[in-house]
Amino acid sequence: MSDVELGKLTASQIAGRVRNKSISAMEVTEAAIRRMESIDDKVHAFCTQAPDLARKMAAKVDSAIASGRDPGPLAGVPIGIKDLIATKELKTVCGSKAYENFTPEEDDVVVERLRDAGAIFLGKTNVPEFGYSGVGHNPVFETTRNPWNTDLTPGGSSAGSGAAVAAGMCPLAVASDGGGSIRIPAAHCGLVGIKASMGRVPLYPGCRDERYPGISSWESLEHIGPVSRTVEDSALMLSVMAGPDARDRHTIPTVDVDWMDLSVDKMRGKRIALSLDFGYLAVDPEVRALVTSAAKVFERDLKCHVEEVTPDWENPYDDFWGIVALETDLVGMREMVDKHRHEMTPHLGECHKLCVSGPAHAGFRYGHALKRSSNMIAN
Repeated sequence: MSDVELGKLTASQIAGRVRNKSISAMEVTEAAIRRMESIDDKVHAFCTQAPDLARKMAAKVDSAIASGRDPGPLAGVPIGIKDLIATKELKTVCGSKAYENFTPEEDDVVVERLRDAGAIFLGKTNVPEFGYSGVGHNPVFETTRNPWNTDLTPGGSSAGSGAAVAAGMCPLAVASDGGGSIRIPAAHCGLVGIKASMGRVPLYPGCRDERYPGISSWESLEHIGPVSRTVEDSALMLSVMAGPDARDRHTIPTVDVDWMDLSVDKMRGKRIALSLDFGYLAVDPEVRALVTSAAKVFERDLKCHVEEVTPDWENPYDDFWGIVALETDLVGMREMVDKHRHEMTPHLGECHKLCVSGPAHAGFRYGHALKRSSNMIAN
């Protein structure tokens, strides 16, 4: 198959063909590397490319198949891994000068699972510094561009993950979301992105490890999930990543989802609430029209009852940052900012102000956020 033909295959198709030996993992990997090396100087999706590691992993998959062993459900599928997620063989820079040469001691749980599932790591995908933005620029690497129009941003903070998949460098990428960081790039790049329920996909060490200020935060907010070009591929990736792990105290202790059950019949006749702006957001008229049109598909094809609602919510922006402040290692962040202040992204100064104001102020904002959250649930 040509590189173009291989690049158009979904993750599900690649894994199936690698397993039945109609193509090899190495063939797929070499095509993905050529694609990455030919266009990423324009898109800058990958902040750390890993062609040698990718070839090593592809050879392992092909060897398993040749010896009759199960290569895993993602056999030979090239993926990108967001550079906020720990990888023991690749630097995890987090877009920060403070971690420019940092290589973690261990893989994140999801990286372990993807490795065991036969996925091929093309490299780490770019992020804004510590993920604190909805774009793709940082003080260390080139700014990530939207493949559809390189004058525009792919969104963030999973900027490189969205750009890599949209540009056809890989069919899947790992992303994470605390305040829109899966959903924004998926929307900007025309992809499928899923922020699964809290604890559905375990996270460790990541924001659970107190040794790494800037990284060790957002514990009750951060979710890991996929970005892909198809619903089936996102479901396939979640089937590998999801499931309990004792290292994450927020993990959901049951496995109650058949991720590959993609039947829409179970949606028939459901009541669906639709809010176009939550009562306070500015929404582009074209986006509003497209979402309204999409909602009508549920009514027409699945006989659902779609009801437009406006929740009685105020903009939670300040409360969100109150939670972030309290879940930040205030001492560690203060020390890091003092050391690297002039090398950091300017908007992180707001976070520094929260740190300087101390835990009492953060605690007040956190208490207010909990009260708002309880009211939302009650209503």
